[in-house]
This record gives sequence, structure tokens and C-alpha cells, in this order.
Amino acid sequence: MQQNKYLKYFNVLPLFNTKRTRDIFKVNPTIAPVREEASEITIKVFDYNQQTLEEKELDHIGEAFCYLDNDKISWVNIDGIRKSDVEAICNHFNVHYLIVEDIMSVGQRPKMDDLPPVLYCLLNMLYFNESSGAVETEQISIVLGKNFVLTFQEDAHRDVFDSIREKLRAPASKLRQAGADYLCYSLIDMIVDHYFVVMEKLGYRIEELEEKIVRSSNARALAEINNLRKELIVLKRNVTPVRDLVNGFVRTDSDLLDERISKYFKDIYDHIVQANDLAENYRDMMMNLQDLYLSNVNLRMNEVMKVMAIVTCLLAPATVIGGIFGMNFDKIPYIHNQYGFFIAIGLMLVIPVWMIMLFRKRGWF
Repeated sequence: MQQNKYLKYFNVLPLFNTKRTRDIFKVNPTIAPVREEASEITIKVFDYNQQTLEEKELDHIGEAFCYLDNDKISWVNIDGIRKSDVEAICNHFNVHYLIVEDIMSVGQRPKMDDLPPVLYCLLNMLYFNESSGAVETEQISIVLGKNFVLTFQEDAHRDVFDSIREKLRAPASKLRQAGADYLCYSLIDMIVDHYFVVMEKLGYRIEELEEKIVRSSNARALAEINNLRKELIVLKRNVTPVRDLVNGFVRTDSDLLDERISKYFKDIYDHIVQANDLAENYRDMMMNLQDLYLSNVNLRMNEVMKVMAIVTCLLAPATVIGGIFGMNFDKIPYIHNQYGFFIAIGLMLVIPVWMIMLFRKRGWF
């Protein structure tokens, strides 16, 4: 009992987050994913054309069935994934069962599928958690059909689509004038643009870490390097496949995409290529930071060894003189001289001072 009283003072915070490593690499596509179904879902609809806009929140999934084959553009956004609701709306909107499986999947790689009569893409929205310094992901599925767009999100409390909603509320906006394909483009473009927000915050953390390593290279700095490298793995894993996803929209011959809208996807392609290049640069910077850390550690070790070597050299004359005059012989010069002790002490002081002057002249320290 007395021992436990003092054990709390020896608890060391876990610097290296191994649980985060398990979370990053636990995805196994050969094992059927088990998704925990949402306890409640939120269904919001934007039904619009150039003149009118209907914005409403539905109570259950069946109320969304009426938005198929109407004379307006319909965006049905479902926050919260439940198998029964996903299957119900997908069956009504004639969405292939393979897409239903992808919507229900966990940890799926970003992809794009052309399965008539719809186009489907799956990618992740990225968020940066300021408190933990982690890159968090939310899987989103987008189904583009004739005059409708279905979006499925995991988290009802956050997304990056608020600016799109504001544009839809403005009658003169291009979203209101264009079709469902332009809405699909806008959703993907907003997700990709938010990648740069996350990367900017990661870049700021890398700059702070670089300054910290230059000032003091300790175990905590090494742990931060390790943790940041993990977050860059998450970033790279989610950003890189989006290039093929967007390229699929550029190359598809589907009638759901107007030729004029296909050109907009080329702009997204340029952005995602730039995001990939930036992620690679961050990866190189982290490797350089690790090299900088090792260099600083070796430099500090060399400084310590140099000081110890200098001290050893300065003490060597005193050791030699003391050893010579401490030998057990009858005849030793100045052994019986009344000033012999002071002469020995003087030599022990003068020689190290002369050595210090010589070392400074040669620039050894």
C-alpha cells in the first residue's frame, strides 16, 4: 500500500502512440467489415430548379422516394448509415447492389464506378483534430443519377458542404442554373479543397516541430516525429486514390455528365495532383526532420565527448606528476626539498593552463 503511494510519481506519459498505428493499419479487405449502425439518421433534401427551391428535413427514408423522376434537381443527403435505410432508398432509385455494399463498407479505398443508370464515387472527408493532432476521416458516398444526387455520410454533426448549401439558397448561383452533374462536381470539389485546409495545419505542425528539434532534440521530439509520420500516412492513403477517382469522371462516356461539366473535373484533377505533390513534400520534410534529429543527437554526443576528453587531458599532467613523486623510492629529485610540494602543485596548475591556451589557439574548443 505504501509503495502504491509513490508509484504515481513515476508514471510516464506514453510518447509513442502505438494504438494509432493499429488503427491505421488494421484495414483488411479480405475480412467482411462490421459497421455499427447509426442509432438515428438525419435526412435533408434540396429540391430545386432555376426558379424555386424546396429545403426540408425528412422524418423517415420513405419520404425521399417522391424525388425520383420529378422535374427538378434533387439532392438527398443522409447522415448516419443504417443497412435497412440504405437498401430501401437504393432499391427505389435503381442503384446496383454492389454500390450498396460499398456504401456499407468500412475503410474502403476511394473509388469511382460507372454502373448504369448511375455514377458512384466513394471518398473520405478529412478533418484535423486540434487537440490530438490527428487526421480524422469520414467516409462519404455520392450517387449521381438523372436529376438527382444521393449522398451518404457517417457523421451528422460535421461536413464541408455548408458553402454549397448557401449557394443553393441563392437564386442567381450557378448551382441553381446547372444540373445534377454540376452539383456532383461541386461536392467532390469541396471535399478536395478541404484537403488543403488539413494539409496547411499539418504543415504548421511540421514547422513547429522543426523549430523544437533545432532547440532541443529529446525523446518527446522523436515521439512527435513518429506521430506526425503516422498522420501523413493517413493523409497520403486518402488523397492519392482520389486522382484515379477524378480521372474516372474525366474519361467516362456516361450520359449523366454533360461535356461542359466534364471540363470542370479536370480542374479538380489539377488540384488533387497538387495535393499529392504537397503530401510527398511533407513526407520528405519528415524524413529530413528525422535526419536532423539524429544529427543533433550525434552533435550533442560529440560535444559531451569533447568536453570529457579535454577534462581528461587537463587532468593528465597532475596524474603523471602525482604518480612520479608518489613512487616508493629512496632517491627522487626534490623529494626532500622544502619547496618540492609547491613546485609539484605549480606544475600541476601551469601545464593545464598552457594546454588550454594551446587548445584555444588551434581552435579545438
